[in-house]
Amino acid sequence: MKKSLIIKSGIFIFTIAFILSIIVGSFFYSRTYKSNSESDNHIYIPTGASFNDVIEILKKEEILRNLDSFVWLAKKKNYQNHVYAGRYLIDSSMNNNDLINKLRSGHQDPIKLIFNSVRTREQLAGKIAHQIEADSVELLEVFYNDSLINSYGLKQETITCIFLPNTYEFWWNSSAQTFMNKMFKEYKRFWNDDRLKRAKALNLTREDVTTLASIVDEETLYNNEMPKVAGLYINRLRRRMHLQADPTLKFAVGDFSIKRVLNVHKQIDSPYNTYKRYGLPPGPISIPSISAIDAVLNFEEHNYLYMCAKPDFSGYHNFAKTLSQHNVNARNYQRALNKQRIWR
Repeated sequence: MKKSLIIKSGIFIFTIAFILSIIVGSFFYSRTYKSNSESDNHIYIPTGASFNDVIEILKKEEILRNLDSFVWLAKKKNYQNHVYAGRYLIDSSMNNNDLINKLRSGHQDPIKLIFNSVRTREQLAGKIAHQIEADSVELLEVFYNDSLINSYGLKQETITCIFLPNTYEFWWNSSAQTFMNKMFKEYKRFWNDDRLKRAKALNLTREDVTTLASIVDEETLYNNEMPKVAGLYINRLRRRMHLQADPTLKFAVGDFSIKRVLNVHKQIDSPYNTYKRYGLPPGPISIPSISAIDAVLNFEEHNYLYMCAKPDFSGYHNFAKTLSQHNVNARNYQRALNKQRIWR
């Protein structure tokens, strides 16, 4: 009787333990393998982040449905010793197990880095710093690093030639140095045999072409006018005429907001003053678009030597073959400026 009671008690205890194990297992299973989010999210794990840092990031972004089960499973999978920086897409179907596996593997998702309409290295650093982990200070340090620039075969005046406005694939945690090296690699790829051949036919280096393209880009708003503007400046270069490009004066003054170039601007002592100096300036006055570079390489053949903005302020230009014809166009534009009370 006593022995039977002991057996029954044992069976009862075992049954209760078994049921509890199923309940607990089900509890953890549901929290481990149940999807976390109702929508896709991105998280950014900075370089040097710890396991606790990752937890805080996940909490802040409200990624986890159950923190305890995530921590429990993460420790089981030794994730705390395998934290990798990067940008990770956490899609809505991911449960804690999927999430830990992805983060632990370090298989981050790339970003599409975009930049355009940039004039200076400072502006570029600001745009890039909003897209990758490196900050603007770190970027500017490499942008102005003499030894690095020299290793590319370039100078301070021409280093911006390597920055080609486009869309690039990067890892979010890329360093400033990585960004710079990638840009130089893309620069060399861009200057393929065909483009180099076209530049040689113009008796220009690739840096010369980019410099001229930066002037063309600043002169016109429209891609369809770029080849004509490029042809005009090439005509002037071939005749050894001063380029007399107003954007170079704005660069020399340091103020691109100038709407009316005055005689005082033309007297500024600067290697970028193309009213006083022959040939191209020492380097680009902005970071030109690829369209402008290709417009120089595929310039329009014509006999125009002068251009002036149209008085309708459309952004297009009147072109002239003679100075007298140009003077008429210039007076019409000046009258339009006066009428709008634009004095500078």
